[in-house]
Amino acid sequence: MKNINKTYDPKDIEDRIYKNWESNGNFHATIDERKTPFTIVMPPPNVTGKLHMGHALDNTLQDIIIRYKRMCGYNALWVPGTDHAAISTEVKVTNHLKEQGIDKNDLGREGFLEKAWEWKHEYGNTITTQLRKLGSSCDWDREAFTMDDNLSKAVEQVFINLYNKGYIYKGNRIINWCPKCKTSISEAEVEHKEMTGHFWHIKYPYASGDGYIEIATTRPETLLGDSAVAVHPSDERYKDVIGKKVILPLVNKEIPIIADEYVDMEFGTGAVKITPAHDPNDFEVGKRHNLEEINILNDDATINENGGKYQGLDRYEARKQIIKDLEDGGYLIKIVEHVHNVGCHDRCGEVIEPIIKEQWFVKMDELKKPAIEAISNGDLRFVPERFNKIYLHWLENIHDWCISRQLWWGHRIPAYYCKNCGKLVVASSMPTKCDDCGCEEFVQDEDTLDTWFSSALWPFSTLGWPDTNNPDYKYFYPTNVLVTGYDIIFFWVIRMVFSGYEHTGKSPFNTVFIHGLIRDEQGRKMSKSLGNGIDPLEIIEEYGSDALRASIVTGIAPGNDLRFSKDKILAARNFANKVWNSARFLFMNIESLDEIKDLSECKLEVEDKWILSSLNNVIEEVSHNIDKYELGIALDKIQAFIWDEYCDWYIEMAKIRFNSENVESSTSAKSVAMYVLKSFLKLLHPFMPFVTEEIYSNISDESLMMTSWPIVNKDYAFENDVKLVKDFQNIIKKIRNLRSDMNVEHSKKTNIYLVVKNDEYIEFYKDMSDRFINFFMANNIYVQQDDKSIPENCVNITSTNSVLYIPFEDLVDIEQEIKRNEEEKTRLISEINRAKGMLSNEGFISQAPQAKIDQEKQKLSDYENMLLDVEKRLEDLMKK
Repeated sequence: MKNINKTYDPKDIEDRIYKNWESNGNFHATIDERKTPFTIVMPPPNVTGKLHMGHALDNTLQDIIIRYKRMCGYNALWVPGTDHAAISTEVKVTNHLKEQGIDKNDLGREGFLEKAWEWKHEYGNTITTQLRKLGSSCDWDREAFTMDDNLSKAVEQVFINLYNKGYIYKGNRIINWCPKCKTSISEAEVEHKEMTGHFWHIKYPYASGDGYIEIATTRPETLLGDSAVAVHPSDERYKDVIGKKVILPLVNKEIPIIADEYVDMEFGTGAVKITPAHDPNDFEVGKRHNLEEINILNDDATINENGGKYQGLDRYEARKQIIKDLEDGGYLIKIVEHVHNVGCHDRCGEVIEPIIKEQWFVKMDELKKPAIEAISNGDLRFVPERFNKIYLHWLENIHDWCISRQLWWGHRIPAYYCKNCGKLVVASSMPTKCDDCGCEEFVQDEDTLDTWFSSALWPFSTLGWPDTNNPDYKYFYPTNVLVTGYDIIFFWVIRMVFSGYEHTGKSPFNTVFIHGLIRDEQGRKMSKSLGNGIDPLEIIEEYGSDALRASIVTGIAPGNDLRFSKDKILAARNFANKVWNSARFLFMNIESLDEIKDLSECKLEVEDKWILSSLNNVIEEVSHNIDKYELGIALDKIQAFIWDEYCDWYIEMAKIRFNSENVESSTSAKSVAMYVLKSFLKLLHPFMPFVTEEIYSNISDESLMMTSWPIVNKDYAFENDVKLVKDFQNIIKKIRNLRSDMNVEHSKKTNIYLVVKNDEYIEFYKDMSDRFINFFMANNIYVQQDDKSIPENCVNITSTNSVLYIPFEDLVDIEQEIKRNEEEKTRLISEINRAKGMLSNEGFISQAPQAKIDQEKQKLSDYENMLLDVEKRLEDLMKK
């Protein structure tokens, strides 16, 4: 037997163990047709990122699943990688250059990209290094980056294929525009923040001169681009003005009043201004009514040439001036305060502008169909199931996808324009000659693709697609489960699903396991502004990776947010110590592994049979829970088994046998204890891999992570022995409660009289009395079949199959108890007299608040009731 240290220190072992796993190739999945593959692809964190609690949770859950499946005999592959994170990286590199006094535009595109790649190589591996600290058992040999050559080839081919099918087009539509970064952004990059604003109610005079229609807007500057006023066709208030014209304030041009069911009759005045170039809903209305699309903003959110005298003003300066001019012109009716959600760019915090621009789009009408059908035909399921509805609702209402970005870092769009005639050619390389005019000069489109365009291909591009003969692709695709937070279902999961169907003919995974967010103890989202963020690396440094992993899995349920606290970390650390100490205790009692026998060679005793039956139960239940992705429940059951059943009950029952002169009994106890230890280390390993691996290495040359998952052994189902031990446990729990209620010191021993009428149970208690004496906190245990010789004045405890008697004087020092109760009686009489004195004092009654008087009356009543109880106890004690 190897010795283990007295105390468990994760700093001493975690890095060493991880390096051993990696260097021994334990994470690498080699194609083996005899095995069933099980594949997970890691949601790729940003290449410039740093491990945060969301990453820690997401990757811990993935690691639990992949370690479990690996131990279950699957050919388990977990593909790691990172995302080039177009906007995030470009912002970081641009700011880094600014600090050096360098403007990216001075470098030019190619010069800037050189700096971006330098940044990536210097900082890009930070998060993957940190994921190793977490214990992530990824196949690092297959690590991918979204701008690797093979993944870039996949992106290029997908663009060309979709364009040739007519699914990609270039056109003018509403997109989210960041005036600071000067690029379009996806919905995923829009963070909605609650802000206090206003509704400005404005008169739009009828062109006929007889009155006006009232509209309300939160963005008065956009009236410069209004093309109509809309009302609901069923709104009786406006049925007579539909088709008439109004004068657009400050612009002084006529625009029509139109009828459209988009308008909510119950909201505001029931009349809305329509600005097709600056609102996605207005854009759709404009298309239906063939309205003019007037863009009033430059890329930096200043007013452009369509803004008349406001040209050149920043959007908010223009707003101030327009409000003043509306007021001066008599158009402003009122201003109402209004709290609303405002879309901001999550990278820079700038308020985004919906704006009509020429961009590249993907048509979604056909692409979405198989992704919708995937739920009904069983190709795809969400855990928990309620996210099916969210997924379907978003897909059924999806708009065409804007895929172009005005950035330099990213996959450049493979589109080329003839310098002479402007002919567009989409191809994998620059054309040499224009088919229309013969020109031999082309320029490539300046835009890059949305980051989500490449990450949508992640489940199959990381496995070698578009080479469909690639062995990894043929063997490991489609993948099995995607683990991700609910916040990116719409933006990433959906895109992967329809891309998978379109390009591979299959759903990229069959299960999407959704987890929630980690929040602080008060349920608040962790953020820099609140100062409530927790650095997982600091936790790992102080408490170890196992403690972090266990703390964030404890209590987690699929789809639900999780509250995190320091208490959870301490509890997880204490549990790791408990596991360590339980193993150390066993090792200290075993001189050599030669003492350990196969259980088939052992004579099992009652407690052995009970713990083996309990082990069967926990193996079955934990396996079932993990298969259902109920990882928090699984961990709770493992912890309860180890702490309660194994440590607190079995070891306490069996340890007297460890050094027994009965070699057969001693060998059986040690062998069962070791068998159960090995089994629960395997159960716990996916959750807490380091401490379990270190302990296991002391009893085996085989890596724990490469061993087989424990299975239920039907030979170890001992129903009767379980009943016996449960009866015993029930009695012990009742004794402990009794002693606690009677304030009996823990060290005080008593005599125990146990009356058992069932023959099976009486033999059990007689045989086990020497082992159970400490559990009973007894000097002696007298097991008998009747109560004829039971002493008088006993306290009794009733169980299913027995009655236990404890002499009262063994529990209580009667003289001391009489003295204590007499002192309590004196104290209560004093309190009663004090309260009565106050309540009979006219000055107190006349001046004190009624609440104070009522409080004193309640105290008096309580004291009098307590006195009655004490007097009754004294009366009983005097009879003893």
